[in-house]
Amino acid sequence: MTAAMHFDNSYARLPPRFHARLAPTQVASPRLLRFNAALAAELGIDAAEWEGPGGAALATGNALPAGAEPIALAYAGHQFGHFVPQLGDGRALLLGEVVDRVGRRRDIQLKGSGPTPFSRRGDGRAALGPVLREYLVSEAMHALGVPTTRALAAAATGEPVLRESVLPGAVLTRVASSHVRVGTFQYFAVREDEEALRLLLDHVVARHYPELAGAGNPALALVEAVAGRQAALVARWMSIGFVHGVMNTDNMSIAGETIDYGPCAFMEAYDPGTVFSAIDEQGRYAYANQPRIAQWNLARLAETLLPLIDDDQARAVERATEKIVAFRDAYEARWMEAMRAKLGLAQAREGDRELAESLLLAMREGEADFTLAFRRLADAAEGPGGEVGLRALFARDAALDAWLPHWRARLAAEGTSAAAAAGAMRRANPLFIPRNHRVEEAIVAAIEAGDLGPFEALHEALARPFDDQPRLAALAAPARPEERVCRTFCGT
Repeated sequence: MTAAMHFDNSYARLPPRFHARLAPTQVASPRLLRFNAALAAELGIDAAEWEGPGGAALATGNALPAGAEPIALAYAGHQFGHFVPQLGDGRALLLGEVVDRVGRRRDIQLKGSGPTPFSRRGDGRAALGPVLREYLVSEAMHALGVPTTRALAAAATGEPVLRESVLPGAVLTRVASSHVRVGTFQYFAVREDEEALRLLLDHVVARHYPELAGAGNPALALVEAVAGRQAALVARWMSIGFVHGVMNTDNMSIAGETIDYGPCAFMEAYDPGTVFSAIDEQGRYAYANQPRIAQWNLARLAETLLPLIDDDQARAVERATEKIVAFRDAYEARWMEAMRAKLGLAQAREGDRELAESLLLAMREGEADFTLAFRRLADAAEGPGGEVGLRALFARDAALDAWLPHWRARLAAEGTSAAAAAGAMRRANPLFIPRNHRVEEAIVAAIEAGDLGPFEALHEALARPFDDQPRLAALAAPARPEERVCRTFCGT
């Protein structure tokens, strides 16, 4: 197989201690389940080769495109606050890097491609359910405007994998700006390998932050730049009710993308303490904790770069701490920017934070669905007659009653028409999100009946999350009590 992909593999050119070279493990009976032709077009990939007879082999690693140099990346990480000095790609291989049609460099990775030297006694495989979950949720996040890894293909292997039960195996072809993580820097810092840290710093600056190339202190500038991207990213998560579920340092991308969709889910009834991950028993990665954890992770990144920031450790700590402390203000500014858009406000005014927080308190008291409450607020922007659907979401609406007049007065001060405000709000507030019960419904149908129909319907709805889609309207509804899926699993 010699599929045309224009590889230029900069990470593979780094020294051998950065990665392990090996081929994917062959699978018994590959079958292509889903191919993202639109993403392929962005990447300059010939979709016909992947959608043809040889596509399944490419999507599982049974065949390699010309120019691929499969490597498993080394990294460490804090997992639920506990440091593990060696993690690495235990079930994934970076095939290489392609430069897309607009000049962006993108990683192509197989996830579930077999064991690697970093597998830690794991089988290196992925089950079909987690592959379909990541495909759906990562593509939904992209449609929602959130920086994220993407899904190029999902393929069945024809082989079982053993988890709590025997499950069908699958491989995800994932696309990312890169797979360098905070944990990648930690891997070399714990080994006191300053040469590798400098090489990694140079690689990351050249690839992701070329504007820092002339900085007087590139290491300190990188901490600040990564913090800025993470502030924007987490603010977007919070604005759509997304709960990552496993914000370990090995799951924080240096590029500022959402990566590693394991036990992730979207909050329905608003509750800042929402936790889905079955392994997050202490709620470390609860919805409301995500900004704080992002700042904590950034502090771990800064620690790795202290020797490169200043030869005097005390000065290095002081300078790095300033950047980490500044994250909070950067995040708050991004969060307020998102909340103003959700409330139909284009101008920044005093009292906007209190207005946003008061609505969230009303939603919590009323157990209102986070996504639909904001969406139906757009109907209310057109006049009091539009409040009916909004009120129907609240089990108790006294706090909402008290809040609405303040919001209407603030909206009127914008000086825009009701129709314009409502339209802007609908562009900021999605109607469709990957609701957990619908994702599980799609996974169960695929596993138990080989039926990808629910997956395709949900994927169709999520591709246009801000549009009214009457034919798919049922997919926008919250779960009924008997449908709720309150625990998610990482799938490893």
